[in-house]
Amino acid sequence: MTLTTANQISATKERAAAMTQAGIVVVAAYIAAQILSDIGSLKIAVLAGFSVDGGTFIYPLTFTLRDMIHKLLGRQAARTVIFTAGAINILMALFFAFLSKLPPDPTWPWQEAFVNVLNPVWRIVAASIVAELVSELLDTEVYQAWVTHITPHYQWARVLTSNSVSIPVDSLIFCWGAFGGMLPVNIVWSIFWSNILLKGLTTLISLPGIYLVREKEDSQLPPRRNHL
Repeated sequence: MTLTTANQISATKERAAAMTQAGIVVVAAYIAAQILSDIGSLKIAVLAGFSVDGGTFIYPLTFTLRDMIHKLLGRQAARTVIFTAGAINILMALFFAFLSKLPPDPTWPWQEAFVNVLNPVWRIVAASIVAELVSELLDTEVYQAWVTHITPHYQWARVLTSNSVSIPVDSLIFCWGAFGGMLPVNIVWSIFWSNILLKGLTTLISLPGIYLVREKEDSQLPPRRNHL
């Protein structure tokens, strides 16, 4: 084995290790953001005259994190993470429902507060999970179509394009699925538009994150350089 070959093998191993570590971090961040946003959605606040669910402050990050997973690990890995996050959110709701049904210790005074806040409203849970699955899978396909059929260059455009399609779909499904018929129509639309505005702003802020991870090698795509 020549010195050059040994150096190439060593470099390949180092790159693989770095991609594995980055993948662990990004996947963990994605699932954490999904969980935190679902819990945050239990709070409806008022911001600048708009009604907004609290999950909107965290959830938009999942779209760019999903794009990072897609870039780093590929489309199939992104799909797997999306379904895994959905399953984890269902388990979280079931866990909170289980805890809410357990009889409280007589010395613990917060049972009613715990149940009122964390006992799942299954309509909201269902709307949230359906919105997440549909929008994130749509984001995956739009991202992949941009890379394979338009250009592998301009990574910022991949994120901006895929998010611009998936964010309105997510907001429409969640807002009307969770609150339609339960809250006044003007409040539901207020939540929808606040979702769009905050998610769009978060996309612009988080968009540079796509440059923090390496591109997964794919023989079907042209060789990558550091394309903007």
